[in-house]
Amino acid sequence: MSVLSSIGRLANRYAQARARHRSERILLSLPSELRKDIGFPEIFETRESRRATTFSAKVI
Repeated sequence: MSVLSSIGRLANRYAQARARHRSERILLSLPSELRKDIGFPEIFETRESRRATTFSAKVI
């Protein structure tokens, strides 16, 4: 594994995270009725609850 491949992977993850956050911002800017019609609140709440359970796991 070379340094360039590691940098490439990091750049790819960063680009994916930016695209995901940009998409979320666009969806959150839509009216709540439209977000409800496309099912965005449920998707967002599911992801947030999954993130909360991941970070709330106790380490023994």
